[in-house]
Amino acid sequence: MTYKTILDYLTNRRQLRPLPGQVPNAAGGHYFAIDKWARLERFLMLGSESGTYYVGAVQLTRENATAVAACLDEDGARTVRRIVDVSVSGRAPKNEPALFALAMAASDGSVDTRRLALAALPKVARTGTHVLHFADYVQAFRGWGRGLRRAVGGWFNGMPVERLALQAVKYPQRDGWALRDLLRLAHPMADSLERRALFDWIAHPDEPAAVASAREAFPLIDGVARVRAADSAAEVARIVTARKLPREAVPTEWLRDAGVWEALLADMPMGAMIRTLGRMASVGLLVPGSEVAAHVVARLENTDTLKAARIHPIQLLLALRTYAQGRGALGRLTWVSAPEIVDALDAAFDRAFDFVEGSGKRLLVAVDVSGSMGWPVAGSPVLRAYEAAGAVALTMLRTETAAQVIAFDTRVHQPSLSRRQRLDDVTKSLSRWGGGTDLSLPFLYALDRRLEVDGFVIATDHETWAGRVHAAEALDRYRAEVNPSAKVALLATAANGGQVIDPADPLAFGAAGFDAAVPRLVTGFMAD
Repeated sequence: MTYKTILDYLTNRRQLRPLPGQVPNAAGGHYFAIDKWARLERFLMLGSESGTYYVGAVQLTRENATAVAACLDEDGARTVRRIVDVSVSGRAPKNEPALFALAMAASDGSVDTRRLALAALPKVARTGTHVLHFADYVQAFRGWGRGLRRAVGGWFNGMPVERLALQAVKYPQRDGWALRDLLRLAHPMADSLERRALFDWIAHPDEPAAVASAREAFPLIDGVARVRAADSAAEVARIVTARKLPREAVPTEWLRDAGVWEALLADMPMGAMIRTLGRMASVGLLVPGSEVAAHVVARLENTDTLKAARIHPIQLLLALRTYAQGRGALGRLTWVSAPEIVDALDAAFDRAFDFVEGSGKRLLVAVDVSGSMGWPVAGSPVLRAYEAAGAVALTMLRTETAAQVIAFDTRVHQPSLSRRQRLDDVTKSLSRWGGGTDLSLPFLYALDRRLEVDGFVIATDHETWAGRVHAAEALDRYRAEVNPSAKVALLATAANGGQVIDPADPLAFGAAGFDAAVPRLVTGFMAD
C-alpha cells in the first residue's frame, strides 16, 4: 500500500459517522437496512453461495435464512408465493436459492405453510437435479415425515412419464443423493405399467429384469444400454440420433468426437447448448462459417425458444465471456471462436431480458467498479460482480436513448461505453479499476457539472465506506440544487441487508441487479 493510498483512505473515510436511521455495513461504512421482504427478494435473485468480498458464504447464507424465516413467520403463504413466482418466471440466474427457501418453508412450524410449500414442489423443482438439491436442503431442516414423503412421491407421479425417464437418465444423482434414494423414501404407487417399469429401473438399475422391462417401455433407456455397449464413435452418433440421447447418457470417451457432438446438438436443449459451446468448439465442431455454426446462431436468434427454456441473461453473459476468449475457465480446453456465434450470444443477452420500451428519460447509469465488485457472483467462480453490472448497464444504454454511463470507485471513471459495443468488450473495459467504494460520487458528479438528469441507475453491492458525504446527502444536495424530482434505481449485486438511499424515499427504487425484469422495472419506475 502506497502512502498516497493510505492518505486517500484516511482523508476520505468519513462514513464512520452514520446518518439517522442507518446501520453498519460489512465494509465499515453505513447504509439503510432493507426490510425482510426486500431481502427475501435479493436472496432469491442473487443467492449467497459465493459470499461477498466482506462476508463469507456461511455467514451471508445464515443472515438470509434469518430473513426467510422472518417472512415465513409473518406470512407463510405470501413467502411461498414469492418463491414460486421467482422460480417459475425464470427471473433469477439460478434456481438453488428458491429451492433452499422452499425447503425452509416445507419445514416451517405452521402446518398450513408446510402444506403450501410441499404442494409447490413440482413447480419449483422442475428437474431431477432440482429435486435432489431440495432433498439435500430439506433434510438439514426436518425429518422425512408423511407429508414430505407424499410430496416427493407426487413429484415422481406428477411428471409425464417420458419426461421423468429423461430426468432419470440425465440426473441419477446429485449432492450425495440419488433418485432411487427418494423413491425408496417416498414409496410412490405407479399409476401405469410404464411408470412402474421406470420406477423399477431407477431403484434397481443393475437388475437384468428391471433393465429389460425399462428398455422395452422406453426407447431412451434402450438407447442408454446400446450406447454403453457401442464400440465406435459412428455407432454412438447413430444411437444418439435414433434414441435422442442427452449428453449425460454418452460415455466420456466418446465426447471427444465431433460427430457425436453433432448428433447431440440436433436435439440438445437450449441451456445445454449454451453451456457446452466451448466443449463443442474444442473438438472442432463449431467451425467459423460452417452449417453447424449457422444452426447454433439460428437457435440463439429465436427469442421464443430462449424464453421457453428460461435462459437467464447472466447465463448468456457467462457463455459469451467464456466462449469469446477461446479457452475454458480453468484453461484446460482451447478453441477458435466463431465470430457469428459471439455476435449471436451478444444479441441474445439483450433479448433474454424482460423488455419494454425505454422510458425516454435522461438517465445517468453508474457502475460500481470498486475492489469488492471483483467478487464472484451468480454461483460462478469466474463471473465478477462488476462484469455482470457492466452488462446490465450496457443493456440500459441500448434501451434508453438519453442515457450515459460512468464507472466509479473512489473516483469517477469514463469507460467510454457505446450501445454498439459488444458485451465482452465492455466487461473487459471495466476491469481496469478496483479501489475503495464511494457511492456519493454519481450524485456529486452530476451536481458538479450541473448535469440535469431525470434519474440515476446505480449497480453496486452497497458496501460503501469512502467519501466525505453519504450518498443520501449527495442526492439531497443534487435535488436541492439541480432537479428536485430526480429518481434513483439501485440495482444490488449482493444479497446483503441494506442500500445507500433510504427505502422510505418515494423517489428511490431498489431491485436485485441480475433480475431478468430489470429493464422493465427500471423504465417503468422512471416513466411513472
